[in-house]
Amino acid sequence: MKIERQRIGTVEVCTPFGPLVEEDAQEFVEALIERLRGPNPRVVVSLHEVPYVDSIALEGFAEAADELDDMASRLKLVQVTPSCREAMELTGLASRFQFFEEVGDAVRSFV
Repeated sequence: MKIERQRIGTVEVCTPFGPLVEEDAQEFVEALIERLRGPNPRVVVSLHEVPYVDSIALEGFAEAADELDDMASRLKLVQVTPSCREAMELTGLASRFQFFEEVGDAVRSFV
């Protein structure tokens, strides 16, 4: 799975490419959780290249949200595709995340 990482100031923007399903979902989730447990948990996940997610990805996003709850923060998701957003809403997870249309807005939300 290809994951593009971009640093904007102290924030890392992670962009996975392709559907987050099965092994790819697990790989991405493990990398995300590891990053959130690091010294600087300022991470934005851009999902504009993800056409859909499976239950592994959704559970992983929930686990990431749990990690951030302990730090009084929320997982910031950018440019979420309609099918991914729908999956999050149908499973009741959408309220656990912050959604943004633009990367810059999500990055500035850390200030």
